[in-house]
Amino acid sequence: MAFTKLGLHPDLLKGIRAMGFSDPMPIQAQALPPGLAGRDVMGAAQTGSGKTAAFALPMLQKLLTHPKPGLRGLVLVPTRELAAQVETVFRDCGRFTPVQVAMVIGGVGFGDQNKAISGGAQICVATPGRFLDHLRRGTIRPDKIEMLVLDEADRMLDMGFLPDIRTILQRLPKPRQTMLFSATLMPEIEKIASFTLRDPVRIEISRPATMAASINQVVYPVPQAQKSALLIALLRATATRSVLIFSRTKHGADRLAKRMKEADFKVGVLHADRTQGQRTQTMEAFRDGKLQILVATDIAARGIDVREISHVVNYDVPTHPEDYVHRVGRTGRADTSGDAVTLMDYSERSFLAHIEAFTGVTFPRAMLPGFPYTAPPKLDAPRPKTFAEVLGKSSRRPDRVVSKRPFFGF
Repeated sequence: MAFTKLGLHPDLLKGIRAMGFSDPMPIQAQALPPGLAGRDVMGAAQTGSGKTAAFALPMLQKLLTHPKPGLRGLVLVPTRELAAQVETVFRDCGRFTPVQVAMVIGGVGFGDQNKAISGGAQICVATPGRFLDHLRRGTIRPDKIEMLVLDEADRMLDMGFLPDIRTILQRLPKPRQTMLFSATLMPEIEKIASFTLRDPVRIEISRPATMAASINQVVYPVPQAQKSALLIALLRATATRSVLIFSRTKHGADRLAKRMKEADFKVGVLHADRTQGQRTQTMEAFRDGKLQILVATDIAARGIDVREISHVVNYDVPTHPEDYVHRVGRTGRADTSGDAVTLMDYSERSFLAHIEAFTGVTFPRAMLPGFPYTAPPKLDAPRPKTFAEVLGKSSRRPDRVVSKRPFFGF
């Protein structure tokens, strides 16, 4: 089902097209129809599944089709970082609409947040503790809120936010639409749903633990300080068509893109601080082959739909296994072969262990002959482990696995 078949407001469809999307992801295809119909939704979906748009679009749709003044939507998230990501998705989806979104998080002053709320914000993305602070100060009036989202409810539960959430729920109007999303619908989440949701539509999306067999995957152990130099050396030693490089942060993406431009590569950069015009121009240049390399953060890269990406590079090892699967799935499409390369600093070993346990694959380790490593890279790879073993419940010694492939799988 295409987005155009869902009855979305034309300005939302315009925003979706600008982001590079045409068809919904699985969680969106299942959650959008009941969400748009005003039903409560309880969804299980992993990071990187597209769940943010699954609740952002119904909220924006209601604000556009039934306009009223005041704060009408609330999204509660466990961390400041996630709040920023969610706010960016709302901003991207609603960039051609007049809807205003306020971000209410700890660690920053109340002044700008008060100004955003009083200035007419209709949606608030907040961490529970800071939102509760505003309620107690009287700077936020919740009496007009008619849409509530509990995002990553399992993490909020783990972080001890349940008492704050209960207090907030007591202050919200009872007639409302509520959507809850969690990585898993474990019994504790079911209990929260029992006093939060009304006759919810239940949706479970299986986690994407598998990858196309046509993707060659390899890990290069390398000190963090030498990552950019090794990457440049690998690119110069390999015939590539188009390369998508993932950076964990916006500043890291900018620094890497600058370094690669200095090395005479045609490079574009994509992250949340880039304007829509800059994003559109960069993506068109990348699709047309005018840019050989695109450096992007995870959240910005979710709108990328390029069929001929020959290589994906994890410049930073992703902290969530699902993000790894989501990243490398950008290559090896439509029965074509592709390469996924991960540059791993010693400090990132635990992240890679979780990825290997999640996928059930032990990736070969490799080194680039002739590269001036500050220390010889260790090419030992442990045997495949379960999540329980990764968390320290096994003491078996690892076996030695050495890659025979010199670089990039060629």
